[in-house]
Amino acid sequence: MQISITAQLTAQIAAVALGALVLCAPQAQADTKAHSHDHGAEPQSHAHAHNDDDIYRGLFDDSQIAPRTLADWQGDWQSVYPLLQDGTLDPVMAQKAEAGEKSAAEYRATYETGYQTEVDRIVIEGKTVTFTQGGSSYGGAYETDGYEILTYKAGNRGVRYIFEKVSGDALAPDVIQFSDHAIAPQSAGHYHLYWGDDRAALLDEVTNWPTYYPADKSGEQIAAEMMAH
Repeated sequence: MQISITAQLTAQIAAVALGALVLCAPQAQADTKAHSHDHGAEPQSHAHAHNDDDIYRGLFDDSQIAPRTLADWQGDWQSVYPLLQDGTLDPVMAQKAEAGEKSAAEYRATYETGYQTEVDRIVIEGKTVTFTQGGSSYGGAYETDGYEILTYKAGNRGVRYIFEKVSGDALAPDVIQFSDHAIAPQSAGHYHLYWGDDRAALLDEVTNWPTYYPADKSGEQIAAEMMAH
């Protein structure tokens, strides 16, 4: 069943968060709950089928969206925030400045807010999600809670795939939301993860989007992938 929910987001950063998110944007089973959140102008209607590039940019039809499971995000993942801090992603910011309307320093400031996190590693095995922060780990078992469709002021859209904790450590968040620019089952190459204890409040978060890439990739490989998008 599809339920319509309307919420207003005015932050201009939404367009950057979805389009440039190198998650990146937001598994369910038969009981998937699909909701729609309006964060600005309604997107234009498209009579044609959207290709993968359109979907990555947030242009798709509701009929293309499908439930996903944690199988799509299995593996060992590293935060890209340290790579921004140590300068590894400077070429990415320089490329954005060449094509955009802000300086590399201004883009870096945006991504400083976007990538910021103290969770430097996430491991997903089956239904178990383990967070590592400052050498300490905690985690829990998560089950699907459907997905949410977000509409941004720029007209593009995103899908957040949502999971609720059913058991585990007290420190593990009650809710996690994935965004990876995909809207149907497929293995993620990277993702943005939102977490906390308030499902609705997380849907309003569009300025901080901790981003994770496979742990076995080097910083240079990650930067090259970002620049290829």
